[in-house]
Amino acid sequence: MAAPSSTTVQTIALGADHGGFDLKEQLKTYLQQKGFRVEDLGVYSASVSVDYPLFAYKVAQKVASGECRRGIMVDAAGIGSCMAANKVPGVRAAMCYDLKTAANSREHNNANVLTLGGKLIDPELAKQIVDVWLATECTEARHLRRAEQILQIENEFSAEKKIKPIVNPNPSGENVADLTTADLEQIAGQITRILKAQGLSFAGAACDCSCCGGDCGGHCAEKASDTVRQFITLGASRITYRPGGQGVPKDIAAYIDHTLLKPDATRNDIEKLCAEAREYEFASVCLNPTYVKLAANLLKGSSVKVCTVAGFPFGAHTPQIKGLEARQAVREGAREIDMVINIGAVKNRDLDLLYRDIRSVVEACLDGSAICKVIIETALLTDEEKIIACETARRARAHFVKTSTGYGGGGATAHDVALMAEAVRGSGMGVKASGGIRSYADALQMIKAGATRIGASASVQIVQGNPGVTESGY
Repeated sequence: MAAPSSTTVQTIALGADHGGFDLKEQLKTYLQQKGFRVEDLGVYSASVSVDYPLFAYKVAQKVASGECRRGIMVDAAGIGSCMAANKVPGVRAAMCYDLKTAANSREHNNANVLTLGGKLIDPELAKQIVDVWLATECTEARHLRRAEQILQIENEFSAEKKIKPIVNPNPSGENVADLTTADLEQIAGQITRILKAQGLSFAGAACDCSCCGGDCGGHCAEKASDTVRQFITLGASRITYRPGGQGVPKDIAAYIDHTLLKPDATRNDIEKLCAEAREYEFASVCLNPTYVKLAANLLKGSSVKVCTVAGFPFGAHTPQIKGLEARQAVREGAREIDMVINIGAVKNRDLDLLYRDIRSVVEACLDGSAICKVIIETALLTDEEKIIACETARRARAHFVKTSTGYGGGGATAHDVALMAEAVRGSGMGVKASGGIRSYADALQMIKAGATRIGASASVQIVQGNPGVTESGY
């Protein structure tokens, strides 16, 4: 990287995509008021969806060439832009989310590009991060030596590989990966026509699941086993089955999560639930926390897992209580926890509380080798709020995000699933669509939208992806 001249020492390259535009504008004004010269590289409006790598590349080029002292790039999460900027030789980009990471990235790594998540941190915290990042210098010899080693790795790699510059595949700036609800509906229609052509059709919609003529009573695996086998062929790994049925085929039982989360469930109901799960060799039982210990004892020695909930169904508990609830459940035998977020924290943009809310349960699960699924209750949130919730769950290291509890006045939509899938893309997290899945075509639509796990009402619940993770739901 060329040494900056005296006229560029105080120049900062600043860029953003549509998800980071608002924060970029606030940071630009803030930096200018502090006396920095800001070179705004776009985007210049949030109204058009753009590709973040292109703007991260512009910022990184300015820094690598020596035209700007340092660079700051903002997208929704900050992760992708960090990856893109680090592809430019001479750039050491760091994604920072608090003051400690900001100081460390400069003092220890001599970072010259800062990436921020515009949907993950509030503007005041972002300003503090920028202040620390710009004020901190890398002076220790050992840290400078290690930063130089990074440059040597780049030089050796570049000598062996001819790196092509980034080219915009879509000069109009529109993100071809963005799917509208209308797009998804068109896809679903095409899938439906294909299924009909293959003879895969379903009876009327008198009940939610539509797979057995409206007469399943929540026992599709029993009364429509051929249809369930079609779901399994599609890629389903888990299917929910309500208590009270007469039994299901053995080849389907291994895919079933036996679920009872009703508030009036009794000890006798749970004993029956567990007896059925053991008899039919179901994958798991999902029940309220008060019955976890009982279920774990009843299922000891079997392959059936225990799943429970935290902060259910409204998410209004404090982080401490949710964490304690999860830890107790794990100690008593639960291996999966479905937690409901603090919905008010999302709407208040209290991201610190939201992070602590989710992280309290994630830590409890990690300590007990359990899985944490985060229910964001999409029916109560705007699109912006859904993204904030998903990205905070991602930052908190949850394993899954899930659309709904069944108590929030709505279930999964293809639009929500696509939005959530984009928010957690590349993180390894799963997306659970729960509620409102009424047909085989609906399930395919959700998968097309990005779901790795599908919740179909009236007991048929679809999962694609991780067969080791069980489904829970109301």
